[in-house]
Amino acid sequence: MPDRAPQTVERRLPTEEARELLALVRDIAEREIAPRAAEEEDAGRFPRELFSLLSSSGLLGLPYASEYGGGDQPYAVYLQVLEELAAARLTVGLGVSVHTLSCHALAGFGTEEQRAAHLPAMLGGGLLGAYCLSEPASGSDAASLRTKAVREGDEWMLTGTKAWITHGGIADFCTVMARTGGEGPKGITAFLVPGDAEGLSAAAPERKMGMKGSPTAQLHFDGVRIPDARRIGEEGQGFAVALSALDSGRLGIAACAVGLAQAALDQAVEYARERRQFGRPIADFQGLRFLLADMATRIEAGRALYLEAARLRDEGRPFGRQAAMAKLFCTDAAMQVTTDAVQVLGGYGYTADFPVERYMREAKMLQIVEGTNQIQRMVIARHLVGPESR
Repeated sequence: MPDRAPQTVERRLPTEEARELLALVRDIAEREIAPRAAEEEDAGRFPRELFSLLSSSGLLGLPYASEYGGGDQPYAVYLQVLEELAAARLTVGLGVSVHTLSCHALAGFGTEEQRAAHLPAMLGGGLLGAYCLSEPASGSDAASLRTKAVREGDEWMLTGTKAWITHGGIADFCTVMARTGGEGPKGITAFLVPGDAEGLSAAAPERKMGMKGSPTAQLHFDGVRIPDARRIGEEGQGFAVALSALDSGRLGIAACAVGLAQAALDQAVEYARERRQFGRPIADFQGLRFLLADMATRIEAGRALYLEAARLRDEGRPFGRQAAMAKLFCTDAAMQVTTDAVQVLGGYGYTADFPVERYMREAKMLQIVEGTNQIQRMVIARHLVGPESR
């Protein structure tokens, strides 16, 4: 059974423009993404040409201002686009989410001159971004990063290694957090680094259990020199920049998780209707019907949670707690739903002839990226009862 675009889901779309946008996305997903997803993931092939198509279609800058080449779309609409893309192929949905995350620092904290100089190409010029925060010894404890940026006149020299970088080795630009001062979060600054900068190199891509079409690699900065004009925000503001981006990025991961879970449910429902045992479709058996009902309920709850967080963001209200909740719930739901989908298909679900085994492997990654789900629980608890005693 091949991959296919997900079943049409009722959407909360505020305008006719948004409805036409989602129709465009569904058409691209059905014609260009889903038919080749299984083959290309198995081959570990990154679909760069699809990202060129998405860029030319205006889909790589949806939540950003049109004056810089963006789409002026509310975050709630952008996230529903991500869900559709992820349902067709997670490598594509996650790639768009990471690219959007990579543009956040410049869009939110750059000067007018910086935005005018760089954002149009980043949002609509066919470029692809990478977000560089994690390091080999600095994952959940991001404030302990060691990559250094030393100022030399009007330039900065970056030295260090970033790890677990989506689009590592193929990105056209990188948003990089580096240490410019003392230890801790106040000594970190953000920089916009060209992907072809001299001294920047990528290690071999990581060998992963899923998401094989999405390259993840270490990036080595060996005396990379960039002008001060590519510093984003003030010196020492980089950690705040990083956390602001992650609040929004977690909603992107939540939407991707819901899309992946929806694709798994669609496959399970179709199989249950067609597969016959004991003289009737297995969809007739109450135990399986209850399983499908639970899967659908988790998906609807996750979708409602990420849309509520997006609504708060669109209204300019605090949404960090809700973003952490959405990332936590939606990715846990995706792991459960994809596991249940394998169970519905039985032995066939464990084979590569059906996509649900791939969905299950991909879902595991979503519980880890952009803050593990244990970190999300810490974030939520701090909103409830304050920081831990030291």
